[in-house]
Amino acid sequence: MYKIVLLSLLSMPIFAGFFPNTVHTSVKSINGNTITLNSTMPKGMSGVVVHSYTNELQAISSRILRVSANKARLIDNDIINHDKLPSINTKVSVKDKVIGGYLYNNILVLAPNSKIYKNITANSHKNWIHPDLFAVYLSSNGEQKVTKANLADFAQKYQVGLIYIVRRNSAVLLDPLSGAIVGQKSMSSLPSQGQFPFYMRFQELESGWFGSKATGTYYTGMESI
Repeated sequence: MYKIVLLSLLSMPIFAGFFPNTVHTSVKSINGNTITLNSTMPKGMSGVVVHSYTNELQAISSRILRVSANKARLIDNDIINHDKLPSINTKVSVKDKVIGGYLYNNILVLAPNSKIYKNITANSHKNWIHPDLFAVYLSSNGEQKVTKANLADFAQKYQVGLIYIVRRNSAVLLDPLSGAIVGQKSMSSLPSQGQFPFYMRFQELESGWFGSKATGTYYTGMESI
């Protein structure tokens, strides 16, 4: 009986809790743009490959998306999102370090009101990204609704690892790079309606869509992501 219980515990997903754990592993082999890892990554998780040039000099050489338990796909895009910094051109090599769940401690919260937002951020020690920043981003880019595409772009530009989304009676964690849900739990005592499009401290942004022309409801918007 004890052996059965132990095996069951060992077979549980690495993110049995709401917040996924960061995975530290390495590249075992390479086949085109697919790498085999020396340990497994949870479904939906993204990450990075870190190349060591010397004992003291390391750099992220690629982003990755998990495709199976111990395989990941290399993402061909800029690692450092900055016009004045050079792109990393180093190819991924066997034995390079892999960090699954990179920046998962940096989390943007989309909540229905200030009370729910404060409860969420007070109960876990994370680097919480305030939704005001995302609101300014949307307004400056003329976006009309929250989508996986603009969340992914925002996350890359502002070093965000996860999006904490409060939905009807539940909360989910979205990996913005993979577009997959990597955490989910039920929630109670939520308001019947929420601030549209999500809680922020702005009443209106002159250059954006958060004024009288904005239509919709909070929960409808969050369910569509």
